[in-house]
Amino acid sequence: MNGFIGEFFGTLILILLGTGTGAGINLKKSYATGSDWTFVSIAWGMAVTMGVYVAGMLGSDGHLNPAVTIGFAAFGFFPWANVLPYLAGQFLGAFVGAAIAIAQFYPHFKATPNEAAGNSVGIFATRPAIKSPLFNFISEIVATWAFIFILLNMGDFTQGLKPFIVGILIMTIGMGLGSTTGFAINPARDWSPRLAYTILPVPNKSSAEWNYAWVPMFGPLLGGLLAAGLQAWIK
Repeated sequence: MNGFIGEFFGTLILILLGTGTGAGINLKKSYATGSDWTFVSIAWGMAVTMGVYVAGMLGSDGHLNPAVTIGFAAFGFFPWANVLPYLAGQFLGAFVGAAIAIAQFYPHFKATPNEAAGNSVGIFATRPAIKSPLFNFISEIVATWAFIFILLNMGDFTQGLKPFIVGILIMTIGMGLGSTTGFAINPARDWSPRLAYTILPVPNKSSAEWNYAWVPMFGPLLGGLLAAGLQAWIK
């Protein structure tokens, strides 16, 4: 249960802060409206840092990401017995974090009348800058591969200042590789907030774009497997 609880609350914090950033920069009458990609990358990096700290203190390994959990388990870096509790915590925590963000920004959703004005699923889930499914899929594989390969060489990343280093890593991935797809690099980070946007009463919402959702699900999972496989082969 410690793994589930840690992953649940850690991922909740990650998504609350991350999707809150998306809402703040896209919705009308927010002080953050119109902030740039650097702001986005820094905010998501710090959201991950805070999530990892919370998860670690509550007894999990701070994965917050099915691509990490499954990739690690597939090559012996994490026990398979813990995979399902971790995944459940990640997907549920991400949904609750997105739901809280919807409540936080509810008046701003009401003030933003349509997709053209910024009220779209992109607040919660990823969308490609140029829609090209094959290359979007490759982008998610590459970004996740780089993220998880570096993560595997950091040791226990819940201790000391390492969560902060993980946040810097996320910022760097975002700035260097994330501008093509919005760098999901995490299926729970994309699917659960996308589901929350779909089924919860968000004012003036538009399409949830589920036709694209396979990219941020399977691209990160494959990238994580490739990173862990390479690490196992090198070791």
